[in-house]
Amino acid sequence: MKATLVGADRLGNIPQALLERGIDVLRHISAREPAGQRRSNGLPAGTELLILFTDFLNHNAMRAFRQAAQEQGIPVVACRRSVACLMQCLDRCGRCPVANAASCAVPD
Repeated sequence: MKATLVGADRLGNIPQALLERGIDVLRHISAREPAGQRRSNGLPAGTELLILFTDFLNHNAMRAFRQAAQEQGIPVVACRRSVACLMQCLDRCGRCPVANAASCAVPD
């Protein structure tokens, strides 16, 4: 599965933790600059999962990325930039490769 990550300046060990779960980082968008906060052209091609790091995004940027994911039918996981928090959310997500429940934010 290929994921686009939005938020955070640095990812630290998050890409390695995702890779262990069968999720490859397709693209990381820091969204710090105003131009990066607006994705009028949608998400990168090949995105199968959108991960939003909520402690590094403003509400408008989150809304824009969620809307882009919803338009493309891509599931969304929103969590803090913490490996533990991300792994918890992935464990609960019904559409992730290692998931066993359905509690991540999935577009309708």
